[in-house]
Amino acid sequence: MPMKSDEIAETISWRHHLHRNPELAFEEHETSSFIARMLDSFGLKVSTGLAGTGVVGTLSRGTSGRSIGIRADMDALPIEELGQAPYKSLRPGKMHACGHDGHVAMLLAAARACAQSGRFDGTVHFIFQPAEENEGGARRMVEDGLFTEFPCDAVYALHNWPGIPVGSCVARDGAMMAAFGTFEIVIDGVGSHGAMPHEGADPIMAACTLGTSLQTIVSRNVSPLEPAVVSITQIHAGEAWNVIPPSCVIRGTTRWFDNAVGDLIESRLADLTNSVVSGFGCKATVRYERRYPPTINDAAEAAFIRSVVGAQTKIRVETVSPSMAAEDFAFMMEARPGCYLWLGSGRDGANPGLHSPYFDFNDEVIPHGVDLWRRVVETRLS
Repeated sequence: MPMKSDEIAETISWRHHLHRNPELAFEEHETSSFIARMLDSFGLKVSTGLAGTGVVGTLSRGTSGRSIGIRADMDALPIEELGQAPYKSLRPGKMHACGHDGHVAMLLAAARACAQSGRFDGTVHFIFQPAEENEGGARRMVEDGLFTEFPCDAVYALHNWPGIPVGSCVARDGAMMAAFGTFEIVIDGVGSHGAMPHEGADPIMAACTLGTSLQTIVSRNVSPLEPAVVSITQIHAGEAWNVIPPSCVIRGTTRWFDNAVGDLIESRLADLTNSVVSGFGCKATVRYERRYPPTINDAAEAAFIRSVVGAQTKIRVETVSPSMAAEDFAFMMEARPGCYLWLGSGRDGANPGLHSPYFDFNDEVIPHGVDLWRRVVETRLS
């Protein structure tokens, strides 16, 4: 049954409560307590503590041994909210700028709907995951025994997507989102007076030249048929107008789909850094970390999601290219077959994107997301 107006209004109120009270990665204590209380009130078996603040609500009906998992991410971002919604963040420097508040609210409402209807045979685990943003909460949940304690034949997750309109979704076979790496390059030179640069070894000039050189990894080393990104996002050096500092720090991110491309990016970044920096009489220390693998849908599970959407909902299936953004649900899909989908949340007119300080989850999405999850449970466990 479609959501009633009072159910939609109540779910929106949950979302606004979560938006007012954002918590960062692995700090989602109030959020997880709220989720646990709600799940318990719906009659689910509630488990807490995986990855610190993770919550799993388990619901079983009938006699089947089949089981699935549906995941929502809980964490906010370290961003100062600039929008003026009446439910604006009450916590300076923290906001739900990616819509995880909406993801949690929709999955809570879906858990309640499934508990009330009971029109399935098997077990569904409603997984509320911490630390999706950068810190790998999904990996921690898997390492802590998520699928040992809560066996799942398949796992599913969605993300609101401002780039496509409300009432549409994308569930691709194969690649959905890219792998994610980070790098930090510390360049040590010799400081000097800004008017006497010849007396030092300038780490800022080395950094400027290196910044240009690193772009050749994608343009000259990676095949143009393979998606890849190398982006410098931070440069820190110096404090005075007339002093060349002794060191400079460069940080950034890398993205890829094919593991061979990931290997190439990592090796070329180190090689270019050492050769360019040494040419300026400086030394470099490179710290490189592979954070998330690519998010790759199981083709059969993606086809299942598209069949449910096309046959049972008013949501349109769209065909869209993969995103170079990253998603740690990839760790769960490395452990179990599954599908990650985008649910349209675009607005007419002003439509701030994910991670914007003006972003606000579009509440018009809520009935679509709740209906989708309920039908996935009832169809997969029919």
